[in-house]
Amino acid sequence: MAEQQGQTSDDAVMARAGQAVMLHRAGDREEARNRLLALWSEIGEDGDPLHRVTIAHYMADTQDDPADELAWDLRALTAADVLTTTDERVEEHHRSLAVRAFYPSLHLNLAADYEKLEREEEARAHLRKARGTIGTLGDDPYGDGIRAAIERLEGRLGAGEDGGPVGPPRRES
Repeated sequence: MAEQQGQTSDDAVMARAGQAVMLHRAGDREEARNRLLALWSEIGEDGDPLHRVTIAHYMADTQDDPADELAWDLRALTAADVLTTTDERVEEHHRSLAVRAFYPSLHLNLAADYEKLEREEEARAHLRKARGTIGTLGDDPYGDGIRAAIERLEGRLGAGEDGGPVGPPRRES
């Protein structure tokens, strides 16, 4: 989330989270999960909301159990909601970053979590929210990737561009 936009701050927690994300992307899911969990323990449930949204967002990706993934993605959304009162904290981290740009990804992740748990109505609801917030995304590879992922999930759920059902849901074999 924040790391794809590029960092300009000297925030040690964000740097450590970025290192854990690199471990995960390199294939060391367990070590990434351990490091992110240690960071979460350090900052606590009431820590800096930018740290919480970032850590929870990436912690979800390291989970093996879809229910655990959902729990972390819900924590990320809750932290983002705290940040919506001001973009000031986010801008401290990177001047071009805005909280509203987090929402397409956060809702897309929740939709995918609910799909994995076969809770398709909840998946569709978050997919509608993701689609409704894509205007905040830039015309760049990150934004293109989120838009493409929304379209793929819409196809799997049988949801149209407006997020409503267009037929029975299709399941990938």
